[in-house]
Amino acid sequence: MVIAVVAVFVIGYAFIAFEHKVHINKAASALAAGIIAWTIYVLWVPDKHLVQEALTAHFEGVAEILFFLLGAMTIVELIDAHGGFDVITNRIQTRSKRTLLWIIGITAFLLSSVLDNLTTTIVMVSLVRKLLSDRDDRLVFAGIIIIATNAGGAWTPIGDVTTTMLWIGGNITTLATIKHLFLPSLACLFVPLIVISPSIRGKVARIERGAAQVTAGKNVVFFLGIGALLFVPVFKSITHLPPFLGMLLGLSVLWITTEIMHRGKEHEHRTKLSVGRALQKIDSASVLFFLGILLCIAALDAVGVLERTAVFLNTTVKNEAMIVVLIGVISAVVDNVPLVAAAMGMYPLSAHPADSAFWQFLAYCAGTGGSMLIIGSAAGVAAMGMEKIDFLWYLKRISLLALLGYAAGIAVFLGERALFPSFF
Repeated sequence: MVIAVVAVFVIGYAFIAFEHKVHINKAASALAAGIIAWTIYVLWVPDKHLVQEALTAHFEGVAEILFFLLGAMTIVELIDAHGGFDVITNRIQTRSKRTLLWIIGITAFLLSSVLDNLTTTIVMVSLVRKLLSDRDDRLVFAGIIIIATNAGGAWTPIGDVTTTMLWIGGNITTLATIKHLFLPSLACLFVPLIVISPSIRGKVARIERGAAQVTAGKNVVFFLGIGALLFVPVFKSITHLPPFLGMLLGLSVLWITTEIMHRGKEHEHRTKLSVGRALQKIDSASVLFFLGILLCIAALDAVGVLERTAVFLNTTVKNEAMIVVLIGVISAVVDNVPLVAAAMGMYPLSAHPADSAFWQFLAYCAGTGGSMLIIGSAAGVAAMGMEKIDFLWYLKRISLLALLGYAAGIAVFLGERALFPSFF
């Protein structure tokens, strides 16, 4: 049964990777793989109720991510409909693609530390769409955004779901994480930027803005929308409720505000600026792709593949640092959350106290390793759906950069530990 589920995952993964060869939408492949995997599981196990309970437990997390994604994408589309991104794009005056790449990368890195990598990716990819007309340029920028948001999310407890897990579990604390992981995360971004910069030449070919661009209320919608996104980690810290509720609360406030703002206008104009229209513009296929991927990973977790992988690493690889590095590499293929959860179960706090080098290293590797493949992180999956990025294109153009950044961050972390042992 386990072999069959793994085979379904591998086949589905291959169909996603070769989407443009087989001419089947990756969302269809991901959904089929996820549902078939669970079907094999339920048909194989005599206790159907046990499988249903496992699916319900996993789907709770899946639904939270999907509603979070839906809320964030709707807020971004609403800001876009009002021309709100002009507030930023009008202030970016550089005409150099290379300079713009650095600006976008550093902005994504910093923003993801206070938001999270998924939300930041949605915002930054939408912003790049307003700045660049050439799709090839946008794809390169999207690749750097994925690396930047994953690196930026690794050095704060609220920037990535894995660091949040370790934070809630008492394995890491806020100040220690920032102190230990800021420089490694910065190296994870800067090395890819330095490597790719010589190949980025020319001037920015900006998108021409038509005369009909909406201007009324754009500042209000922009700042209220960004405020709603920034409110999510605050909401989570105060209420301890899931982040998707904070995202939907922010969306509801923005929804009410725009309804009041445009209620006296003509029906056609009001409809163009409504949340209903924003929901229509969201790429539903990318949301379904996300659902399929998450269901597939959940099936692997439910049948014990991910836990067995972690146990295998623990018993085969004796060096704990190497185990953590490999967990980061594996997270480029499967979700890092169950891998980190398994590691937390295998290594109690009595063996590795809070804020020890082991937990900090795990936070970095699990948070940034997913950048090496486009479906290795929530940020990558979101960008893949928004810009229709081909799996093989990313593998050829971005994966090596992400690997170099991942290795550079590891080198910086281990260098810090060797040079300043009292630092940890």
